[in-house]
Amino acid sequence: MKFDFSNLRGDVFGGITAGIVALPLALAFGVQSGLGAEAGLYGAIFISIFAALFGGTSTQISGPTGPMTVFTAAIFAGLVGDQSPDMILVRMLGIFVLAGIFQVFFGLIKIGGYIKYMPYPVVSGFMSGIGVIIILLQLFPAMGYKSPKKILDIVSGLGEPLSNPNWEALLLVALTIAIIYLFPRITKKVPGTLVALIVVSLIPQFIPMDVSVIGDIPKGFPKLRLDVLSNIELAMIGSLIIPALTLAALGSIDSLLTSVVADNLTKTKHNSNKELIGQGIGNAVAGIFGGIPGAGATMRTVVNIQSGGKTRISGVLAGVLLLVILLGAGTYASQIPSPVLAGILIVVGIGIIDYKGFRHIPLVPKADTVVMIIVLLTTVFVDLLQAVAIGMVMASLLFMKRMGDHTQDKTIGKKLKDLAAPTGFQKGDGLSEGLMDRIYVKNLDGPLFFGSASEFKDLMSKAKGHNIVILRMYKVPHMDQSGVYAFEDVLREMRSKDIEVYLTGLHSEVTNMLLAMDVIPDLVPESHLFTTFKGCLAHLREVEQAE
Repeated sequence: MKFDFSNLRGDVFGGITAGIVALPLALAFGVQSGLGAEAGLYGAIFISIFAALFGGTSTQISGPTGPMTVFTAAIFAGLVGDQSPDMILVRMLGIFVLAGIFQVFFGLIKIGGYIKYMPYPVVSGFMSGIGVIIILLQLFPAMGYKSPKKILDIVSGLGEPLSNPNWEALLLVALTIAIIYLFPRITKKVPGTLVALIVVSLIPQFIPMDVSVIGDIPKGFPKLRLDVLSNIELAMIGSLIIPALTLAALGSIDSLLTSVVADNLTKTKHNSNKELIGQGIGNAVAGIFGGIPGAGATMRTVVNIQSGGKTRISGVLAGVLLLVILLGAGTYASQIPSPVLAGILIVVGIGIIDYKGFRHIPLVPKADTVVMIIVLLTTVFVDLLQAVAIGMVMASLLFMKRMGDHTQDKTIGKKLKDLAAPTGFQKGDGLSEGLMDRIYVKNLDGPLFFGSASEFKDLMSKAKGHNIVILRMYKVPHMDQSGVYAFEDVLREMRSKDIEVYLTGLHSEVTNMLLAMDVIPDLVPESHLFTTFKGCLAHLREVEQAE
């Protein structure tokens, strides 16, 4: 294991900033999980440190996240009432450690590369569903009541808190949300979430209020919970496997999606399988110390990168900072009002919802919209992993139907033949050697969909060093939502590097999709669209001669 100290200053600042952002979220997620604020803090400490040490994304900040906490809370709710408190803890920690082991196994068998086949509508519906769940789970605490664990119970039981809310709790929630959203307008150097946590938590210290607080947080270094784990019996392991596998799968998806975000920001390439191993080790160690499981955290990772973090040192320092805070400020943290954490989590839930996906509902194929809505509803009201499985099956079946429709369309086949163009430059095209050196030509063959979007991004990296790119698209009969977004990302990156993009041989369906999503003309002007490759070359020759 090697450390790169060339960016030490940026890593220190990035790690400290990310750790500060992680503090209120760790406490809030711990409370929501049912295991207490300290469990969230322990998870944030150990996952951050060990995932950074052994993971495959250098800028990733890991810890408890919304999706992982929602499912952890669901497991906890399923055990309450059927088990003693001691046995609940035994099962929960056993599931956490086993989930970490499964993640390490996923990495060893190289399953990480398959994340690229996750269709955008499935990811969108899943993440939006998680956001809705987090918000719903905070409605009761926001009004001063203890929340039911099941979503249907929350929806059906809202009448009581709505008819008699705790106005003091609502006031603290409103102030928390207002500060989080408004404080960045004053300065972005200090996280608004941390300001809200400190300022609003002080109010009940000076003005008596009837609101609940977090309660006692154990002081000192977290203790190994091997005494708890030693109570796991062989006969019990079978019942732990399914929830552990679900957590492992969920944590893997959550982490690798964040790794992709980090890649886009840093223009680097993460190691998916190594990242799963690091996340698995982090979750297993966190479980041994009584912490809740987590994953790569998008918001904290972005904060780290924007604050200067570039290497794994930043992730380690974020966890170390939380450990220092735990050792010195546990007494103060115990007095944080529960409505403050509810306000923080409501903001988290609002931030997780995919507004981009909803905004494009009228524009994308109806099949993509149906998949997204069904995944969202299944996530909220049924089960997280079932939602992803149902979405994947639906997306795959719909894609096969689309491709079958295109294969049977003989008109398109003739049109493709008519539009067939040479694969490169021919003598007599009239292009100068200098111009030809500046042009990169890419022949796209086949639909641009969720299974090929990642490869498309990788292929376009080969265009470096050229300032004109021609994409020959007469063999692209279809783009789904994932493909359009990948296409959009590549075009934005090229525009940022002053690369001109020309499209030739577009099918009407693809053209209409790009027009509806404003890719044309926002990123590719209509003057850069050509029916044939030859026509595009003729245009470039005219431009060169005019210069």
